[in-house]
Amino acid sequence: MSAEKQSEWGRVAEDGTVFVRTSTGERAVGSFPEGTHEEALAFFTERFAALEFEVQLLVQRVNAAKISPDEATTAVKTVRAQVLEANAVGDLDGLVARLDALRPVIATQREARKAERAAKQAESKVAKEKIVAEAEELARGTNWRDGANRLRDLLEAWKGLPRLDKAADDALWRRFSTARTTYTRHRKAHFAEQHEKRDAARAVKERLVAEAEALADNTDWGPTSGRFRDLMRDWKAAGPAPREFEDKLWKRFRGAQDTFFGNRDAANAAMDAEFAENATVKEALLAEAEALLPVTDLDAAKAAFRDIADRWDEAGKVPRDRIRDLEGRMRKVEQAIRGVEDENWRRTDPEKSARADDMVGKLQAAIDDLQAQLDRARAAGDEKKVRDLEENLASRQAFLDMARKAAEEFSG
Repeated sequence: MSAEKQSEWGRVAEDGTVFVRTSTGERAVGSFPEGTHEEALAFFTERFAALEFEVQLLVQRVNAAKISPDEATTAVKTVRAQVLEANAVGDLDGLVARLDALRPVIATQREARKAERAAKQAESKVAKEKIVAEAEELARGTNWRDGANRLRDLLEAWKGLPRLDKAADDALWRRFSTARTTYTRHRKAHFAEQHEKRDAARAVKERLVAEAEALADNTDWGPTSGRFRDLMRDWKAAGPAPREFEDKLWKRFRGAQDTFFGNRDAANAAMDAEFAENATVKEALLAEAEALLPVTDLDAAKAAFRDIADRWDEAGKVPRDRIRDLEGRMRKVEQAIRGVEDENWRRTDPEKSARADDMVGKLQAAIDDLQAQLDRARAAGDEKKVRDLEENLASRQAFLDMARKAAEEFSG
């Protein structure tokens, strides 16, 4: 056996025992009896190299925050214990120092993780409060079509958020759950009520359809048209029936309407064709009537118009689309003749003529009296009275002229 083999971090005694040097002294790490001292030292040095690689890998992972602070603390503790008890030759104190240097790094990471969790919890609280507020608003509303889908979306959003502390998270969840329950209860009640209304509407519409179909072939056009209008009003007021019945009932109702109004239109078209000749006769009568204007001989015009009116009535009905035009033209001729007659009466009204003559007489008497007073005032030289009487006399004279003109109109 060769003499003792030395190295920087350990030695091999003459008996083959391998020692490692640390800050606490020298300790035996094993032996390599089958080989030389160099081989023994190399064997335990290789063990140190493997341990050093493990430490280096852990340092890199911790510095890169590849593992959580708790995982890092556990890993460092485990590897540090392995280093302290390692049967290897090398700078074990250096490896321990490198591991110990990770403590402040882990502490900083733990504080950063803590701050990050706090920030995420604060964001989660705001988001959850917003979700709860929207759910409660939906519970107070009546958005039955979109509300249920929106509440499902809010639930999925809630699940994706970090939990808060138990008390805060439970309190918000209770509010959210209560809002969902309230909305669902109100929604079910609403649709149950709607279902009842739709069933009632179905019964009403079935009755309306039955009546409409019974009237479809009726030929009493006027009253039946009015009844169909009433039926349509009642149909709209009834509201929608269940979907599986609404379209079928409407098709039957509309079909009855179409049948009736189609029959009525066909009958009216036949009547219009029959009355077309009457319209030709009335156009000729209108030509005679319109030739009476302007009126030059009132009595002759009135007599001629009465004769035309009699023949107009005898001519009978005309197509509906001609009624307004023909009747309107006839009415204009009648109004023109009546206007001339009214004007003549206004001018020859005996009562108005008598009142006008009486007014002329009274004004003339008053003027004669004023003229006598004026003559006396002039003779007396009373200039002020003369001016007053002249003004009064001029005003009365103006009224007299107007009264005479009116009297001439009534007498003329």
